[in-house]
Amino acid sequence: MSSTIEELERRRAAARLGGGQKRIDAQHAKGKLTARERVEVLLDEGSFEELDMYVEHNCVDFGMPEQVVPGDGVVTGSGTINGRLVFVFSQDFTVFGGSLSERHAQKICKIMDMAMKVGAPVIGLNDSGGARIQEGVASLAGYAEVFQRNVLASGVVPQLSLIMGPCAGGAVYSPAMTDFIFMVKDSSYMFVTGPDVVKTVTNEIVTQEDLGGAVTHTTKSGVADMAFENDIEALLAARDFVDFLPASNREPVPERPCEDPWDRLEDSLDTLIPPSANQPYDMHELIRKTV
Repeated sequence: MSSTIEELERRRAAARLGGGQKRIDAQHAKGKLTARERVEVLLDEGSFEELDMYVEHNCVDFGMPEQVVPGDGVVTGSGTINGRLVFVFSQDFTVFGGSLSERHAQKICKIMDMAMKVGAPVIGLNDSGGARIQEGVASLAGYAEVFQRNVLASGVVPQLSLIMGPCAGGAVYSPAMTDFIFMVKDSSYMFVTGPDVVKTVTNEIVTQEDLGGAVTHTTKSGVADMAFENDIEALLAARDFVDFLPASNREPVPERPCEDPWDRLEDSLDTLIPPSANQPYDMHELIRKTV
């Protein structure tokens, strides 16, 4: 019995260490948090219940049996934000660059299925280079399963994606299908394929920032909703934002005490919007006077 407990503790320590201290230090050097640190900031203290901590990949090719990390590059589970239940997955860039394997995908799909079953938001902390190339089509099939959950959950439970690293391929197809996307300036990117491939195919030289940076997607493409200065800001904003969302389509929007009387009249609204649709007006003023 003691040997079994020791083995569990060894695997638990390995899972918490992810890709190793050297890679964790490299993550910190870039101004980024690790997958587990992000979960701790996002959720209420002590509320996180982790699932499938000891799951390992099942790839037997390309020397992968010698490279096994418990958790397989994603931390999944449930917790609370200001007392409300949410389900979370956080990809670990220190483990194979956060790439998605078959088992990695199964962990994500499991918490999405649970979220739809009980009616709770899903929050994805994305930091992944895309499909794990060593697993080939099995990895791509894993993405197909995740996409299916994105479709099934749409309109059923809120889906919030935080892009917290250089994400490419399937790692951005899935977030693009979710309801809301937050990004981090200078450290997160969303593109179907990177600048090197663009240069090879079109002979066009483009930077990561211009191709899929936070400012690009929040000011030009409209793919993302908000851009933040660092991981902490993005995670704290996500905490605040979830407070405004219903838990599912079976529940009403949360109600908060408000000092604004329901029968307040704002006469200036009669003249704020011009009679001509071609004439501009200050949308911010409209929102302030209404809300």
